[in-house]
Amino acid sequence: MNGRRNGRPTLEEVAALAGVGRGTVSRVINGSPRVSEQTRDAVARAVAELGYVPNQAARALAGSRTDAVALVIPETEARLFAEPYFLDLMRGVSAELADADKQLLLTLVRTEQERQRFEQYLAAQRVDGVLLASVHGDDPLPDRVRELGLPVVMNGRRAEAEPVAYVDSDNIGAGRAAVAHLVGRGRARIATISGPLDMYVARARLGGYRAGLAEAGLAPDESLVATGDFTEEGGRLAMRDLLERNPDLDAVFAASDVMAAGARSVLREAGRRVPEDVALVGVDDSAVARLMDPPLTSVRQPIEEMGRTMTRLLLQKIAEKADGERTAEEEPRRVLPTELIVRDSS
Repeated sequence: MNGRRNGRPTLEEVAALAGVGRGTVSRVINGSPRVSEQTRDAVARAVAELGYVPNQAARALAGSRTDAVALVIPETEARLFAEPYFLDLMRGVSAELADADKQLLLTLVRTEQERQRFEQYLAAQRVDGVLLASVHGDDPLPDRVRELGLPVVMNGRRAEAEPVAYVDSDNIGAGRAAVAHLVGRGRARIATISGPLDMYVARARLGGYRAGLAEAGLAPDESLVATGDFTEEGGRLAMRDLLERNPDLDAVFAASDVMAAGARSVLREAGRRVPEDVALVGVDDSAVARLMDPPLTSVRQPIEEMGRTMTRLLLQKIAEKADGERTAEEEPRRVLPTELIVRDSS
């Protein structure tokens, strides 16, 4: 009788039958990606043969587990639901957590008071890990989460040398690809609308724009640079500013599709045809890009896949913590490629 008298099968018995260690069985049951398919199958067969059923309550108590993950977005409800980026990101996070049988807690942190309240919530160990999106350069929350001993992964980063685990896209490459495309279409007075410069993503896309100009042999002109805030209204204000300073501009690279939509409305009001008079390129390749008139050329970043990847990294860190393993000194970092999608606006 496998050396076992009455009672439920144990984790040790599953490990012995599968020919692996107890920690490996724990990783398989916890959904860790750090297990080969062959090992996962061996554990699954042993679980089925023995009739082993994980005790969820015991697992939670033993490892201070809640089976919940927080996704923190420091934005207003209006921007959250108006910005396709966040919806695509949440779709990827939700899909990956559903596969791991974890609950998702969506949290909006908009003020210092809300941040402090959320830190108190985390200190009570009510979630197993934290995903952070849209983080600004001076945001202390990623460091605070780590100080509390919770696994954390960011969408994007605060600076080039980011100490916290993150998943990002090639934002510098996005700016370079947009400018190279516009130069290839014969444009020479290429303006840009950046995001808020306290965010690394905005600085990186602006850096890519400047690198693209240099590679094309075009002299930089700071009067062709305007700062937006990743909103449609911010795109409108920046576009008005650019036209006032440079009425002869013939192209615009907007650092998001939503800002490009705002720029498009101002160009129309000013009697400028897109793309005949002014070519327009955005970033994200969201539904906004496909529905614009004309459809917007945009640099696609794999937003949903970023959500999935950051969630997989977080689940791995959670599993390592539950197993009592020390995570690597080097925090995991992933930078996913971008792709220019050409449409009628350029």
